[in-house]
Amino acid sequence: MIHLLKRSRTSVLILFALTAAAFAGMAHADTVDRGLSAAGGPSAKPSAPHAVPGFSPSPPGGSPAASATPASPAEPPPPPHPTLEQRLADLTLEQRVGQLFMVAAKADGSDSSAVADLLNNHVGNIYLAGRSEAGVAAAASVVSKLKAAVSPAASRGLPLSVATDQEGGQVQVLKGPGFLPIPAALDQGSSSPEQLRADARNWGSQLLQAGVNVDLAPVMDTVPGPEFAPSNKPIGAFKREFGFNAAAVAEHGKAMAEGLRDAGVAPVAKHFPGMGRVTLNTDVSANVHDTETTRTDPNLMPFKAAIDAGLRWVMISNAYYDKIDPENVAPFSAAIMRTMLREDAAFTGIIVSDDLCNAVQLSPWSVGDRATKFIAAGGTMVLCADPASVPAMFTQVLQRAQADPEFRKSVDAAALTVLQVKDGK
Repeated sequence: MIHLLKRSRTSVLILFALTAAAFAGMAHADTVDRGLSAAGGPSAKPSAPHAVPGFSPSPPGGSPAASATPASPAEPPPPPHPTLEQRLADLTLEQRVGQLFMVAAKADGSDSSAVADLLNNHVGNIYLAGRSEAGVAAAASVVSKLKAAVSPAASRGLPLSVATDQEGGQVQVLKGPGFLPIPAALDQGSSSPEQLRADARNWGSQLLQAGVNVDLAPVMDTVPGPEFAPSNKPIGAFKREFGFNAAAVAEHGKAMAEGLRDAGVAPVAKHFPGMGRVTLNTDVSANVHDTETTRTDPNLMPFKAAIDAGLRWVMISNAYYDKIDPENVAPFSAAIMRTMLREDAAFTGIIVSDDLCNAVQLSPWSVGDRATKFIAAGGTMVLCADPASVPAMFTQVLQRAQADPEFRKSVDAAALTVLQVKDGK
């Protein structure tokens, strides 16, 4: 009986232990479920094993090595930012050619409709020309209307470069409320470089408020002396030089360029390889020659200083340079653009022409030939003061690019350079 009692007591103890374990398991499950419910998960299901990213959890009873299933394919990474070469490839040939033109738009807005038509036919750059004394708000309105007129299909969303001539003195296109009067470069040269940089930052800020992001300044031409200046029709006669030696021009021209850049406006050094020694003005005279400047001339130093400081635009003179390339005017000269600028000066930015449309110096050539010769010789962007001439120029560049593989390479290289500079490179 005692033996039976002991077995019964043992059974009761075992039964009690099993019952307690069951209640403990229920309590544990309830605790986990409440935690999932508080986190927004279901409260009626047992919790799943913790999952490690990239791996699938093992089923119960199996070893991870034997029973792991292959990881599901990861989500494909987002497409990288397209390179500039890819963006170029997305452009039609017409759109590429359009990026190689900068057309004049009257600063008072009086020809905005005609210019808007050119922009909608892929022309990718403008400059405000003439004179306006209506102030910042009026200039901003002109630029805004021109930008708004451009359809997305015209240039695939590429930004419009908007330039003007805001040098100072007699060459200041935009005046009026919001624009400070800018002294002539010769007067700017009498201030310290630090002060000139600060002043140029203010002038550039005013341009940016007006929607202008490129200033066709500073003039980096060196006039050899005050006695000669009145005879130097394009520069000295208007006090457009910073001084009468290359060091002074380099120091102050660089200061102005840096001030404009501080404000977010791109400066343009002009007129490479220099107009300080000629007597005639290529805008109103033909057969203009520089008989002194050489490939290694000391007066090239201001341009090189600006380039070394990061300047991304250089404007080419329209003169002949007899000691460099006597057969070709500068905008048709590979020796000046490819050799001197690209190789000697290591310049990789935009080579923009001076006016190729109205300049009397270029009257022997058709407007179409002027554009193709400039690009073939290594130029990047054709500047044209006459919007009516642009369709003929554009058409001739396009047709030659379609027919001539070597010229097509020049077009593509120039278009890529424009994309790089517009992208801040």
